[in-house]
Amino acid sequence: MGERVGIAGIGLMGSALSAHLIEAGFEVQGFDVDGKRVDEFAERGGIPVSSPAEAAKGAKWMVTSLPTSDIVREVVFGDGGIVESAGEGFILCDASTSRPEDSERLGAELAERGIHFLDSAVSGTSTMAWEKDLIIIAGGDKADFDACKPYFSAMSRGAYHMGPIGSGSVCKLIINLILAANRLALGEGLVLGTKAGMDMETLLTVLKDGACSSKTMIDKGPKMLDADYSPQGLVRISLKDSRLMLEQGQRFGSPMMVTSVWSQVAQAAYNKGLAEKDSVAFYEVLREMAGLDNRAV
Repeated sequence: MGERVGIAGIGLMGSALSAHLIEAGFEVQGFDVDGKRVDEFAERGGIPVSSPAEAAKGAKWMVTSLPTSDIVREVVFGDGGIVESAGEGFILCDASTSRPEDSERLGAELAERGIHFLDSAVSGTSTMAWEKDLIIIAGGDKADFDACKPYFSAMSRGAYHMGPIGSGSVCKLIINLILAANRLALGEGLVLGTKAGMDMETLLTVLKDGACSSKTMIDKGPKMLDADYSPQGLVRISLKDSRLMLEQGQRFGSPMMVTSVWSQVAQAAYNKGLAEKDSVAFYEVLREMAGLDNRAV
């Protein structure tokens, strides 16, 4: 029997992370509020439990993969929370895209209980997570990071130590900022090509072969053209992340001009009922602005 580990949050991203841990031979105790996700987790060989505390019980390491840092805090300190069963020396890794200041506060509070903490954000889509094509960007004590390498190796193709607690979250937001700008520029270019009457498959092929090519263009360009908004990420999560990016710009006094535009476009997509669609469903907002039909259903 392998080492026992825990996970709280087995949604789009957490389901893939837990699957890789199981494949690597870990005995994974998992908690989620979504019964369907829990059933799928059990079918893959996971051990469903009734609370985050039960997920942490008997383990020395656990990962959270949740929508917001407020939910992370509730999972840690709320009724049935992780701290109820995590012993001294326990390591908690938060793979959520969290507010860096919240990660810093959480780490300080856990340290008072003898619990170690890393903000261990992941970079990649859920599809990339299933292919183990993610990277992990962690902030915290270097010794804790080194202790987590076996778990990180099971879930990702690489892990980077960025500095103290909070630095992983800041780095993840910077990655998402650049990613959003790339997708927004791609969307504008594809709309312009449509309006100009170009063959869109040929245009996308040229873009992917040209100097402007990027991984997100290769992955997301076809989804935009086909109006395939089956979720690999979600519009509502992109909107949340954009707000966190803008907060960090204010915090550090850094210009956020492109991010401001992106946040407004993500808000428009959210307002059009696309919250649970893939993050590139914002493309339909740009199409409508150009007088083209909205293909999202």
